[in-house]
Amino acid sequence: METIKLPFTETTKLSITETNRRPLSETNKLHPLERLPAHFKDRDGFEISLDERPVAPDQFIDGYEATKWEVWAFWLYYVGDSGLGLFTFAPTALQNLLSQAAGDTGLLRFAGRLRSINSIILLSNGISFSVQVVVYLVLGSFADFGTWRPWIVIVNTAVAIAIGFGWLGIYTPDKWEYAIGLYIVGLMMYGLAASYFLAAAPGLARNTPTMREHAERYNAGEISREEYDTVDSLKRNEIINMGLFYDGVGQIPLIAIGIGILYGLHANASTTNNNWALSVLIAWTSAYWIMTAIPWFVLEKRRPGQPLPPGKNYFTAGLWQIYRAATQIWKLKQSLAYLIGYFFLGDAFNTCFIVVSTLQNEIQEYNIIQICWLSMLSFAAEAAGIYGFWSIQRRWRLSTKTMVCAVAVCIVAANVYGMVGIWTDAIGFHHRWEFWLWNIWYGGMMAPWYSYSQVMISEVTPRGKMYLFYSLFNIAGYASSFFGPLISSAIIDAAPSHNNSTPFYFLTALSIASFAVILFFVDLKKSRVEQEDFLDDERRARLELTRN
Repeated sequence: METIKLPFTETTKLSITETNRRPLSETNKLHPLERLPAHFKDRDGFEISLDERPVAPDQFIDGYEATKWEVWAFWLYYVGDSGLGLFTFAPTALQNLLSQAAGDTGLLRFAGRLRSINSIILLSNGISFSVQVVVYLVLGSFADFGTWRPWIVIVNTAVAIAIGFGWLGIYTPDKWEYAIGLYIVGLMMYGLAASYFLAAAPGLARNTPTMREHAERYNAGEISREEYDTVDSLKRNEIINMGLFYDGVGQIPLIAIGIGILYGLHANASTTNNNWALSVLIAWTSAYWIMTAIPWFVLEKRRPGQPLPPGKNYFTAGLWQIYRAATQIWKLKQSLAYLIGYFFLGDAFNTCFIVVSTLQNEIQEYNIIQICWLSMLSFAAEAAGIYGFWSIQRRWRLSTKTMVCAVAVCIVAANVYGMVGIWTDAIGFHHRWEFWLWNIWYGGMMAPWYSYSQVMISEVTPRGKMYLFYSLFNIAGYASSFFGPLISSAIIDAAPSHNNSTPFYFLTALSIASFAVILFFVDLKKSRVEQEDFLDDERRARLELTRN
């Protein structure tokens, strides 16, 4: 590869390589793992590559262009990996068994002390997500480098499905301790499967025919970088948002059939029947997941990740990458600000859902048929909400930050409403009617956080550094997922009344503060400038090294 020589000054914007001026068909014949570039170390001791392409936005490899069937398979897997079984029905089943085991006292001894039911649920979530952080540190490099990521999704999916069927053996209150273990592990497997599955989305979006056409037009000088970046951002939004839309649509037949199963099992006839019906329902969602996962496992074009850095193996590369990203992000103020906002707002969002879900289960008296109807309403609202958000964004070409801020307002509003319930029983998640409204609000106005928060990561990440910074954000996301539940559990335990609404004090303050960080301290235009300066510094360092 021949590098264009330019006079070197501190203000020089370095040029692209001659390789980038060649047609895409000539530059992409080699498999990424075969295009091993020459490596050097920068002043900080990090390896940098002469083959990093700063301008040609996305390189395509023959045989890896996304087909419409692969995209549909991606959306179909999204439907099965909704978390309805292990993230929604499993905590209901667990809370139900804990309530029966605790009796009139409402307390059980868990993790060294007597705790309320809701505290145990929150603590179990915290334990599960904290273990996920450790597992991600071990498996992260296997997903980022080489061709392991699809196999991680397959294995985690298989284990999560098996755990879903395992609930068929846990449906009596005397097995509540086993239920906690099954719930913690199941939640962990579901979370890992979802994370590594979604990691395929940027590569899928950027290998679509649309993006290939725009990359060729950009290389030919027919469109500007800003035009290309706008199309690129919208395509990533489309892949993730439509996945969430079809997820909402796909849950409706799943729940409808589930309700039929529940009536067939006479779930309303007795507590024993309701217990058994809950376990059967979780197993049914696992069977549904099998049907929706197989097409993705067959049709996914397993695009390889990065080659391993020189001198690193799969067990050291992940930790090295996290360290590198953590040290480099300080040079990117907008990226750092979003990392902070993402950590705390994600925490407020996840914990709010958990707290309200436990309140809903209690008010509904763990009646699984009623909870199914509420879940169906939530997913229908999710489909309508995300389609509305995406249509508005596409119609007016709004930035990802605008959409993130709109969702953030909705998250803050939910936590403020919950906080009001600490002071009065009139409103604030105390009545059945409120949970019908909650499920509409959560599905239609809050669930888009799942898509827009992920797309926003790519907006503040320097091109060519996606894996590096996604690793850091994923760790932050997992850490935030156990931070809130653990604190909320401690708040409930510390309150003399054990009021299950008291975490909303903490969640309201947290959501407002994190929203303010994103609103006032994240500027996408400044971020693009910082990203270009960041890449220019790396290219300048490479040029110095090549001269030596």
